[in-house]
Amino acid sequence: MELKEVRLEVPEGSQLIVGQSHFIKTVEDLFEALSTSVPGLKFGIAFCEASGKALVRCDGSDEDSTSLATDFALRLGSGHSFVVVLKDAFPINVLHKIRSIDEVVSIFCATSNPVTLVVAATSSGRGILGVVDGVSTVGLETEADKAERREFLRKIGYKK
Repeated sequence: MELKEVRLEVPEGSQLIVGQSHFIKTVEDLFEALSTSVPGLKFGIAFCEASGKALVRCDGSDEDSTSLATDFALRLGSGHSFVVVLKDAFPINVLHKIRSIDEVVSIFCATSNPVTLVVAATSSGRGILGVVDGVSTVGLETEADKAERREFLRKIGYKK
């Protein structure tokens, strides 16, 4: 077995969701879940098949996001994994719908940070072992940091 690092850089204004599923129907179900979660949502989806033709299947409502999701999935090449790229939206608005899809097994990350996925390559295929999301923690938040966090959440409309 060989361990590989696959680094994915998320462009400004975009968010990344990486997960695992188990069926070719994933692309259609993700498309429906995303398009009915937020009116006018711009997104791209790519899904790595782990059997049959073993293709990357893709779809989306935004050409750039779909192209980026497809590029990320091709670089991952890990069976039954999926990549969603959201533009000008947050994962918190769609994760509940994604998790409710019957064939979704798990979510590895939902972030706007650059991520490094740790991928195992074996003689039978590749699989995601884990995700390094962002940077290492540098300390404990202060009272000023708490106030800044609370103000930010209210500014973007997630708290009143």
